[in-house]
Amino acid sequence: MGMWSRRSRALASGLAAALGIGVMTGCAAQDTGKPDNKITVWSLENLTDRMAATKKNVAAFEKQSGVTVDLVGVDEGQLPQLIMSAAAAGTLPDVIGGIPLAPVWQMYTNGLLNTDATAKVVDDLGAGTFNANALKLTADGGTRLGVPSDAWMQILVYRKDLFAKAGLAAPDTYDAMLKAAQKLNTGGVDGMSLSTDPGDVFTQQSFEDIALANGCELAGSDGKVTLDSPQCERAFSLYDRLGGDFGAPGTQTVDTTRATYFAGQSSMIVWSTFLLDELAGLRNDALPSCPECKKDHQYLSDNSGIVTALRGPDASTPAQFGEISSWVVTRTAETAASEKFIRYMMSDGYPGWFGMAPEGKIPVRDGTAEEPDTYLKAWRASDIGVDTKKPLQSVFSPQLLDELTAGVSNMKRWGITQGQGALVGATIGELPIPKAVGEMTTGQTPPREAMRQADEEVAALQKSLH
Repeated sequence: MGMWSRRSRALASGLAAALGIGVMTGCAAQDTGKPDNKITVWSLENLTDRMAATKKNVAAFEKQSGVTVDLVGVDEGQLPQLIMSAAAAGTLPDVIGGIPLAPVWQMYTNGLLNTDATAKVVDDLGAGTFNANALKLTADGGTRLGVPSDAWMQILVYRKDLFAKAGLAAPDTYDAMLKAAQKLNTGGVDGMSLSTDPGDVFTQQSFEDIALANGCELAGSDGKVTLDSPQCERAFSLYDRLGGDFGAPGTQTVDTTRATYFAGQSSMIVWSTFLLDELAGLRNDALPSCPECKKDHQYLSDNSGIVTALRGPDASTPAQFGEISSWVVTRTAETAASEKFIRYMMSDGYPGWFGMAPEGKIPVRDGTAEEPDTYLKAWRASDIGVDTKKPLQSVFSPQLLDELTAGVSNMKRWGITQGQGALVGATIGELPIPKAVGEMTTGQTPPREAMRQADEEVAALQKSLH
């Protein structure tokens, strides 16, 4: 699937434990000796087709630069152990690519990053060519943790044909979502497909998307856990109605939510932008299966509307959950060659990088100073799909593509800008929020109690980190 399984619980939980070693060894092994113009690059984009695309990029870079690159595909589940072992042995890679926000912050907290190097790369490329919000999420104030490379976002996909027939507005607010779920939860069609799996980070990501829309935050500016706020209580209550009252019975997962919507048995679904190629019928192992889809694989994409940012009654502006992937340079890296490599991957090699999966690798660098939108244009023209390939701009409307790129600016994340990146990683590892959501949507716990339970468990996690 190449989506939620790539950013799993194992990565964050392992890092939380493993990186404690790194804080001691990473600082002790900074003398890398004479530069040899050779670097080791770990990439979390380790699927076969993506490794092939990256190797092609690397070969072009080596020819242009004279730098030798040892490219290593790393599985997310193995990343914590690999970092721990490499830090202990003084053999950390020079560069890591495709790394999401929480582990970036955890590596930074444990002293394993060369933040001066990534700051220099951004300065050389021009900070003004990057999305400002992507830069903010990948920095600790004035400290540049990584070079943001691409983003995927949580979206709400809905049956615009059913909405039009029922006279319903687009579900871009709490009230509109609830009204539509109530009205369309009939005739064998669920009102909403929403994850309730207590053991999956997908549930936390889905809940965070709904919560951020109402100004519900994991922690305040002072670092104190704030899941017991009125904004969060309303978010838990809405999630309970959508997932518990108007969703399919039983525990809903990343796979069942998609299958239900693809079968035409749901009027709405919360998923990520990685859904888009599958929604368009371009992937044989995840084809839409609705009755109309048998004759027309693009029926669902043609009859689906997409909402990027959502807004709750307690929020002043819309917001949405998303993930930023970055390039980072480790503390023991050969600095000059590493900087040169990342500059290449964010310039000449950039279209090849986001072109691997453009539906889930939205550029966060729009272009260059001379051509301000050159990468956005290249992204729109990139092919999506696996078994069938079509240009992104031939499948989805210019308006939607505009909303996706603009969505990076609306993207928010729990705890990151409050300096709680390590806590975010710990919650992904222990999953107290999905557990509370799972109990709530199965009727075991009322929303207010689920909220308090989540708040207490996250606060306990935070205490254990100090």
